[in-house]
Order: sequence, then C-alpha cells, then structure tokens
Amino acid sequence: MKTIFITGTSTGLGRLTAKHFAQKGWNVAATMRTPEKETELTQYPNIKVFKLDVTDLEQVKTATADAIAAFGKIDVVINNAGLGTYGALELTKENDIDWQFAVNTRGPINIIRAFLPHFRANKGGMFINISSFMGVTTAAPLGSLYNMSKFALEGLTEGLYYELKPLNIELRLIEQGGSHDNNFINNIVWSTDPNITAYDELTVKLKHLFATADDSHKDDPQDIVNAIDELAIGQSKKFRTVIGNSGNYLVSLRNSVPIEEYLETISANF
Repeated sequence: MKTIFITGTSTGLGRLTAKHFAQKGWNVAATMRTPEKETELTQYPNIKVFKLDVTDLEQVKTATADAIAAFGKIDVVINNAGLGTYGALELTKENDIDWQFAVNTRGPINIIRAFLPHFRANKGGMFINISSFMGVTTAAPLGSLYNMSKFALEGLTEGLYYELKPLNIELRLIEQGGSHDNNFINNIVWSTDPNITAYDELTVKLKHLFATADDSHKDDPQDIVNAIDELAIGQSKKFRTVIGNSGNYLVSLRNSVPIEEYLETISANF
C-alpha cells in the first residue's frame, strides 16, 4: 500500500485530494495548521492527520518524522499549501510580502528538505508541487507577489530536477487556475491604502473580474485531483501539467508571441 503526504488539507484541493487517495486505498498523511478542528478526514481509517504550518521549521521536522513513523514509508509528497496576496506592490505591508514568499515558496522548500533524507534512503520518491499557470504566465495585474512566489516555485522545481534525477527522486508541477469550490479568492489578502488612490481603478476592475468570473472559465477541482493521481501512479510522465482551457490558452499564447506582445495583449484587458 502506497502512502501520500499532503500539505494544506483543511480545505479545497488539499482536502479533496486526501479523500481521493484514501478512497482508492492509499495511506494518507494529511497535514493542516489546526488538526484539532478536523472531524471529516479523521473518520477515514487510512488517513492520519498531523499538525503542520509549512513556515514553521520545527513543525515541519515533527510532522514529517511523525508521518514516516506512522506509515513507515512515504512514496509521494504533495506541496499544496498556499495563499495569495494581491494589490499594488507599493501598498503592500512588509509582513504580507514575507508571508507570501514564506508560504508559497519557502514552505515547499522546507518540506522538500525534510523529506530528502527519507527519499534518498528509499532510493526514490516523488514531489508534486502545486503551482499555478500564473507561475508561467502573468495573466492579471496586481498579482506581482503571488506570481513571484509561483515563478520561484517553478524555478526551484526545474533546478531540483537535475540534482535529484540521479537519486531516482521525481519532480512534477501542477499548474492550476481558478476552480469550482476553490476558496482561494475568498482568502486573498488585498493590499490597499486609503491615502493612495492611484491604483483604485485597477483594483476595482480586478476584484470585479474575480467576483464575476464565469463558471465556464473555471476548472472542475476533480480534474486537478485526477491529474495529480495520474502523476502519482506514473500514468503521466509530464513535468508540467497545465489544467483547464484558460491555463492552456494563456500558456500557448505566452509561448507563441514575443514577451512584449504578450504583455500588451494582457494589459489591454484592463
């Protein structure tokens, strides 16, 4: 029986992925910041819940060690925990800048470093990093920090490929976008300042776009889970898996025209 370790399972994609793998017979190490509040995942006999804030190195060490002790071997690690900071860079609080990077980029680094000794000892393993098509495109304004964090995750994963391939440790990226039942938008931290109005018009446009996005442009979260599944079992060997029509269109556009043309095309939408 294989075992998967997933960060950020309290809501959204992480929770759905944990249930999916449990239902197909895998052992699941489901991590979250407040496991004491969890009532659903604890009902599965093959799911164990562990306390984990990916920005806390001591918790990372404890959670990874406890998961390995509980299951004996971890085969796949999914770096899913993430958040979004949006708004003009000029207006962003110092703590929000650091928090964006700490969760979306340093968090996966912490998890990967914690599991590398285990994977080396087992002569193999897989990291699946949940990125975003914003990690290879810039499809909206006011997301420079979020894009930065995901661009960095993409670069990290590519760079690790070369050093971990000889150790039979695999790396994969999932580039998702907006999906049904995704709590990402509700959890966005917006940077504003009542004394600076220069960015207000753009902010109103983007908030309206997020609030009124047509469901036809959103992905079925189960499609994302299915893509993760295909990677975990080796059915898909893709290094990058872009999810959904919107993401594939933007990636295709980005790759087909000069960057100057791409930036002007996106900018014209706002």
